[in-house]
Amino acid sequence: MSFFGAQNTATASTNTAATDKDVEMSDPPTDSISSIAFSSQADYLAVGSWDNSVRIYEVMAGGQSQGKAMYQHQGPVLSVCWNKEGNKIFSGGADNAGRMFDVTTGQSSQVAAHDAPVKVVRWIDAPGAGILATGSWDKTIKYWDLRASQPVATVTLPERCYTFDVQYPLMVVGTAERHIQIFNLTNPNTAYKTIISPLKWQTRVVSCFTAATNSGYVEDKDSANNFSFKCHRRDNVPNSKDQALVYAVNDISFHPVHGTFSTCGSDGTIHFWDKDARTRLKTFEPAPGPITTTAFNRNGSIFAYAVSYDWSKGHSGMTPGHPNKLMLHACKEEEVRKRPRK
Repeated sequence: MSFFGAQNTATASTNTAATDKDVEMSDPPTDSISSIAFSSQADYLAVGSWDNSVRIYEVMAGGQSQGKAMYQHQGPVLSVCWNKEGNKIFSGGADNAGRMFDVTTGQSSQVAAHDAPVKVVRWIDAPGAGILATGSWDKTIKYWDLRASQPVATVTLPERCYTFDVQYPLMVVGTAERHIQIFNLTNPNTAYKTIISPLKWQTRVVSCFTAATNSGYVEDKDSANNFSFKCHRRDNVPNSKDQALVYAVNDISFHPVHGTFSTCGSDGTIHFWDKDARTRLKTFEPAPGPITTTAFNRNGSIFAYAVSYDWSKGHSGMTPGHPNKLMLHACKEEEVRKRPRK
């Protein structure tokens, strides 16, 4: 744990206009930041990186932060998540492994294995016992009971898993070649529905929202509620409004109280949205690099994001001195609260 000093606290960044009001955390990872996740029980932030590490920070009132622990994979870490109780962290990496870190003991152990990199890990808070789901480029999702060394089930996907999310009993998986598979986790071994993404670009991220009456517009009878919108685009010709430059949307995070959500992209921008009013609530000033991953804390008062290279331009885009920052934004109520429908 030597990379964390006893008195390391965050300092406000004054480097760019994009981050004047947000707080830059100290001791960030030494390579691109792939995934961040807050505990649902306390303001602890898990951070996965291409430097093969998972770091855990405590975020305190006022934006100060302190490193608390770190553990390693044998390759870049691609995804992190917490269990519901907030005492275990799970991570998946390019070493084809899923690992678990026990916060109480400070010990990490391998709990999942694939034949290719593990792109996504998610904790499923199923009735009776929690299950770890891991999605891989080996074209499978595996379900793991942590008491057993072998998966309790393996689902074969049509292509490599790029993203998935869970709001029990709903699980939605996005793969290569734009396949979207929807699962009802009461029958977790078979896809409930398989579609080709309505978006013409490769699926980068899916995120499920919770609602009072349903968990997304899955049923055909609800299809009238479906909609899409363009974001993270720029004009190819200045002031032409052609919106011809298309940037990847790297992450979508839902506010835990209001149900509004954020998008972030390769263009270095972040937006807050109200899906019900179908309006944009806030646009951040552009950051000096892509935004790779985002997360709200348990009560939605803190929004964390990473300014980091996202490999959207391949190896040639990884220029020396590329920014690698963890940032904290204090959310104002008017930024995240839903707007009245017109």
